[in-house]
Amino acid sequence: MKNSSVFKKQLLPLCCLLLMAAGFTSPTPEKSNPSGNATASRIQETAGLPGAWRLVQKSGANTQSQTAVMIVTDGRYTVAHFDQAGRKFLGTYGGKYTTSGGKLSEKLDFNTFDSTEVGQTNSFNFQTKGGTLKLTGTRGGTKVAETWERIDETTNQPSLAGAWQIRQRADENGQMTTMQRGPRQTIKFMSPTRFQWVAFNNATRQFAGTGGGTYTTKDGKYTETIGFFSRDPKRVGMQLSFDFRRDGNNWHHSGQSTTGNPINEVWEKE
Repeated sequence: MKNSSVFKKQLLPLCCLLLMAAGFTSPTPEKSNPSGNATASRIQETAGLPGAWRLVQKSGANTQSQTAVMIVTDGRYTVAHFDQAGRKFLGTYGGKYTTSGGKLSEKLDFNTFDSTEVGQTNSFNFQTKGGTLKLTGTRGGTKVAETWERIDETTNQPSLAGAWQIRQRADENGQMTTMQRGPRQTIKFMSPTRFQWVAFNNATRQFAGTGGGTYTTKDGKYTETIGFFSRDPKRVGMQLSFDFRRDGNNWHHSGQSTTGNPINEVWEKE
């Protein structure tokens, strides 16, 4: 009995030591981070959207009689309808967008087809697969079912993809003037190979002009080929070459306009 008592006294400290060791070595379960997972999901969901797209199918519309090109950047987009062969600009709309759970919500900053829609929010189901984007929903009380096809060409040229807002412009004396931020804006929407600039005021719902087409960047030269121009259709087909330099989020742009006037501008990435 005495030996048994001694054994028990020796065994108890040993058990305590083993339990303490187990406490230090047992793996701690990883805490789930639903917020982080949701953010990663949204980033992955939006990743397939930026770029240039051409409308190939739309319910109740003939997509063969005109061209519709959409440029999507991170958080902004624009759509232009035009007849390049006939040199006709037909209309444009665009603004800001967000995505969540397969839904795309847009808030229009400009719309030449119906300016009363500026400031309105519309929601769509969307799906990207390969080079195809499908949108279904309602815009301005009208049901929308669209199929878009990616049209950016593979290129090794320096990319200016993104949304850029004009921040500085040289006056007639060559002095740089800072453009104040406000509802009156000029935004240049860029994919890796296509561009569209739009001037608008989203407070008054006024549209001031737009133009777009394709571009290249090589050896410090930015060259545009105009595919549509709301102010002067005779400019369609023109090529304009500018000196350009990118400094972080600033794009320095200088050369001559379609009218031959000198241009010296600084655009800031949104």
